[in-house]
Amino acid sequence: MPKNVKVNVEYLTRVEGHGNIVVNVKEGRLEECRLEIIEPPRFFEGMLLGRSIFEAQHITSRICGICACGHTLASIQAAEDAIGFTPSRQTIELRRLLLHLENLDSHLLHIYLLVAPDLLGVKSFVPLINTHNQVVRRALRMKKFCNDACDILVGRHIHPISSIVGGFTKLPRDKDLDSMLDILGKMRTDMEETVSLAATLKFPEFQRETEYVALVNDSGEYPMLHGDVGSTDGLRINKKEYRKITNEFVVPHSTAKHAKASRMSYMVGALARVNLNYDKLHPKAKKVAEAVGLKPICSNSFLNTVAQLVECVHSLEDSIVILESFKEKGINYDEQIVVGLNEKGTIPVKAGKGVGAVEVPRGILFHNYEVDDKGKIVNANCVIPTGQNLNNIEHDMRKLVPEVLDKTEEEITLLMEMLVRAYDPCISCSAHFLNVKYKR
Repeated sequence: MPKNVKVNVEYLTRVEGHGNIVVNVKEGRLEECRLEIIEPPRFFEGMLLGRSIFEAQHITSRICGICACGHTLASIQAAEDAIGFTPSRQTIELRRLLLHLENLDSHLLHIYLLVAPDLLGVKSFVPLINTHNQVVRRALRMKKFCNDACDILVGRHIHPISSIVGGFTKLPRDKDLDSMLDILGKMRTDMEETVSLAATLKFPEFQRETEYVALVNDSGEYPMLHGDVGSTDGLRINKKEYRKITNEFVVPHSTAKHAKASRMSYMVGALARVNLNYDKLHPKAKKVAEAVGLKPICSNSFLNTVAQLVECVHSLEDSIVILESFKEKGINYDEQIVVGLNEKGTIPVKAGKGVGAVEVPRGILFHNYEVDDKGKIVNANCVIPTGQNLNNIEHDMRKLVPEVLDKTEEEITLLMEMLVRAYDPCISCSAHFLNVKYKR
C-alpha cells in the first residue's frame, strides 16, 4: 500500500548553524524534500569594503570559528594575488602546516562528536561519556593536541594572529618545532585507535553519482593550498575563473545560495578531494583508505566521514614531514615581518583583482577581492564550501527518500539527519549577502 511520510526537523542538531529538514511523501510519491537554511545573512563582504588588505584576514577569520585559519589563508591568498605578491617557499610550507592542523582539528571533532553518536545509537556524545569513556577522552585529547600545536604556530587556533599578507609576524623557534613534533608524535597512537574504531562502524549504504570538485595540480603534493579547480567530470580551470564552477543561484527556501557546475549539483569536501587526488595521499593514509574500503570514485555521501579520517592520517603524517624538514634545514628568520613591512621595507600595493582558493575541512573556499591603488578593498566575494554543498545535499535527499520508504518515519528522519551531518555543514558561514538590483 502506498505510504505517507511527513518529516519536519526544526533546528537540526550536531551541525553548526540553523537548518530544517522538510520531507513530505503522499501515497508513495515524494512531494516535498528540502533543506531549509533559515540563518539571517551575514554581511562580511560588506564589512570588507574600504578596509586594507593587511587587515582583511583578521576580519574574515571571524566568518567561522572552526575554519578561522582557512578563511585567514584564503583572504591572504586573495590579497597577495591582487597586489602581485609572491610568498616565499618557507611561508607556503608553514601555511600548509597551518591548514593541516586545522583540518585535523575539525575532522576529528566531526568524526567523534557529531557523527559517532548516530553510528553508536545515541542522541549526542554526552551518553558516550559513560558507555565509551575512553573514546570521548581520546577525542578531547586529540583536539587539544591540535589546538596546542596551532597556538605555537600562529598564536591561537581560533582567529590566528601571526599569519598575515606577506608571511608571518612570528616564526617558530627550534624549541617550537620540537614542541609541535612532540605533540604530533603523541597523536599517532590515538590516530591508530581512531582508525580501529572507524573500522567497526557501519555506515548507511547509499549511492548517487554526482560531480566532485576540488583543487588539483600536476605535482606530487596533495593540493590543499594551491592548484587549479578541477572536477570528476573533467573540468579544470584557473582559480580566477571560479565562477564558471560555482554558478550560484537563489532558491526560495534558503538564505544561502546554491551552486552547480556541469550537472544539477556538485559536492566539495574530503570525499571530493580523495576522489580527485587519491594517488597523492601519504602512503599511511592510502593504507587506511584500503583498510576501510574507500577508493575512488566513491559516490556514497555518508562516507565523507571516512574520507575525513583518511585525510586526518594524511594531515598528521605530512605535518610531521614538514616539521622534520624545518628541523633539518632550519628557519630563515630574516623573513619574519611586521604588519605591512618586510626586511626590504613596505610591501608595495597596487590596484588589482585577486582570488584565493583554499581547501578547508568542508571543501574548497573562494575569496575574491578587488583592490584600489592604496590597497583598499573596493569589492569582495566569498563562496563558502557549505553553500556549494547545499544543492547536492537536497539531490541526495531526493534520491534517498524513495529508497527507504520501507522504514519507519523515525528511521527515515534519522537517516535524513545523518545524511546532512555527513557533509559536516557550516550553515552560518554559508549565509552571505545577496546583491539585489531594483527595477522600477
